Amino acid sequence: MHAQIVLFDGFDPLDVVAPYEVLYAGGTASGGALTVELVSAEGPREVVSGTGALTLRATGTLDPHAAGLVVVPGASGRVGEPGEVPDVDAGTGEWRQDEFVPVLLGRALTTALPGLLKEALDDPAVTVATVCGGSLVPAMAGLLEGRHATTHHLGIDMLDATGVHAVRARVVDDGDLVSGAGVTSGLDLGLYLLERELGPRIAHAVETLFAHERRGTVWRATGPEPAAL
Repeated sequence: MHAQIVLFDGFDPLDVVAPYEVLYAGGTASGGALTVELVSAEGPREVVSGTGALTLRATGTLDPHAAGLVVVPGASGRVGEPGEVPDVDAGTGEWRQDEFVPVLLGRALTTALPGLLKEALDDPAVTVATVCGGSLVPAMAGLLEGRHATTHHLGIDMLDATGVHAVRARVVDDGDLVSGAGVTSGLDLGLYLLERELGPRIAHAVETLFAHERRGTVWRATGPEPAAL
């Protein structure tokens, strides 16, 4: 199994590094059953994050038909004051540091990434996973209507407005779409993916190595509807 973690201009570093380390360790623990690569829609290049000048290198081009996992991070930048509305038109201009997160995510929609994600979501051999605001990229492209997903708590209303059934959970499993909530949920998302794809013993070994216990219950649309509490 191969995991492709997508980089785009303004990405959030922790959204990338947390699942990368977990999945890489899972590959080691499983004797190479899982490999991990940083990719971009444009191919090999240096990609600047939205946090300072931190740069990571994409070593390949996102292949939407490579069996395995495609992991989409969110963006990091300005959240803004309550009621402050970002200039969404800025998403069509030149990228710069310290922009609003919605603007950075909106700019990703102007690249080849949404089209590649559509191909990945249409391929039964691929599971698309998102961290934090990463779910908003395919959602704003109209690719997740009617699906269950989560995102950072500040973006839940925006996610819901795209036609997604937004769930306030740490990790949401909707079959070939698995999403994580806040930034550090990338650790929990990665561990859950290891458990789901490689088994609980591999996931437990990595969890023990990282001294990190997964939080919350993974939400799935199964079982009876709960009564009001």
